[in-house]
Amino acid sequence: MAALIDLRHLGNEGVIASYLLEGPEPALVDCGPAICLPGLEAGLARLGLALADLRHILLTHIHPDHAGAAGELVRRHPALQVHVHEVGAPHLVDPERLERSARRLYGESFDGLFGSIAPVPAENVRVLGARALGLEVVPTPGHAWHHVAFLDADGVCYAGDALGCLLPPGNFLYPASAPPEIDLEAWEKSFAALEERAPGVVRLPHFGEHGDACEIIFRARGRLRDWAGRVAAGASEAEFVEEAVRELVEEAGEAAALYRQLPGLDLSYAGLVRYFTKKAERERSG
Repeated sequence: MAALIDLRHLGNEGVIASYLLEGPEPALVDCGPAICLPGLEAGLARLGLALADLRHILLTHIHPDHAGAAGELVRRHPALQVHVHEVGAPHLVDPERLERSARRLYGESFDGLFGSIAPVPAENVRVLGARALGLEVVPTPGHAWHHVAFLDADGVCYAGDALGCLLPPGNFLYPASAPPEIDLEAWEKSFAALEERAPGVVRLPHFGEHGDACEIIFRARGRLRDWAGRVAAGASEAEFVEEAVRELVEEAGEAAALYRQLPGLDLSYAGLVRYFTKKAERERSG
C-alpha cells in the first residue's frame, strides 16, 4: 500500500508530493526539500506515523525539491537508510557542489524555495541496484544522469521528474528541462524504457496519481520534442517563454499560478540551450 503526502510547499497544496510505502519497514519515495519538513511531519501524522517510524528513503534523484530534506531527516532519525543512484550518492554525503549549482540557477530564491541542504552520513547511504524494497529500479536519465524511476508489481510507476510536471486541476504537462544535465537522447531512451514496462499508473512528485501512464509518457515525450525543436530552430528566450506561457495559461487555467513554484520556463529554455551547445561542441571536437 502507498499513500500520497502533500508537502504543502510554500503553504500551497498540489505542488510537491512524497509517497509513503507502507509496510513493516515504512519508506518514502522522495522526501522533498527541507522547507517542507513541517508538511511531511503533518502528513505522516495524518497517517498515524512519526518520523521515527520511517526506515527508508528512496530517491528518484538528488535535486533539492526531491531530496533536500534527506540529511536533516537522518539527523533527526539516525536509523534511516537513504537509497540513491551511485552517481548521486557522493553528493548526498557532501552536498556543497550540489547546493552551489542549485544556487546558481535559483539565486536569491533558493532559500525560500528549498531551505538548507544537510549532508547525509555515508553510513546511511545505500547505492541502488536493480531492485529496492521490492520495487524495480529503472534508470531514467535525461532530466539528470543519476535519475531513476521505481516500478512496483502492480504496475505503479514512481516517475520522479522523468515524465515532467502536471499540477491538477490544470492539464499543462511540461518537461523539467532545467540545467545542467539535460540529455535529449538519454531522455528518449528513458521514455522508451518506461513505455516498454507499460505501467498502469504514474505517481508524480509534481503532482499526484494519474491513471493513464501511457498517455502521460506520450504527452511528456511530445512536449519535450516540441520545446527542443523550438530551441533548435533558433527561438530566443523571450519567444520560447512567450509560447510556453501561452500553453500554460491555455492548458492549466486557474491552476497556472501554482506552476510558478516549479523551475521557471526560462530555466527550461536554458537547459535545452545548454544541451544543444554541448552537443555542438562534442561534434566539433570529433
